[in-house]
Amino acid sequence: MNYKLQLRTPESSNNLVFNTIYFDAFKVNIVERYFGLMPKSCEVVFKVRTLDDQIIQRKDGNVKIKIKDGDLDIYKRLLKVLESYEYKNQLINRNEAEQDFVHFIVRLVIMNYQLN
Repeated sequence: MNYKLQLRTPESSNNLVFNTIYFDAFKVNIVERYFGLMPKSCEVVFKVRTLDDQIIQRKDGNVKIKIKDGDLDIYKRLLKVLESYEYKNQLINRNEAEQDFVHFIVRLVIMNYQLN
């Protein structure tokens, strides 16, 4: 499956970070909300859209998925790799790091959405 990963889109700020994964038939919009003092707390939600920005509903009829508990820990760990010095300076395999992140998100999408 082809994808394009866009981290920290131009609309991002200190407290709101927008990431997007583009696939051939749909895209996943990920929003990270940071609040509180150091260490900042984080809330991560995502939703799936068609490429022409039509929102796709989950199996239960809702729109958003909140990443929490163990999945939030995994998300933070995978994102930390993508923001690391090693990743930015190509000291690790960038494709592998991106694929780990994308596969994690795709797993959550498959579990919660009915894609035709």
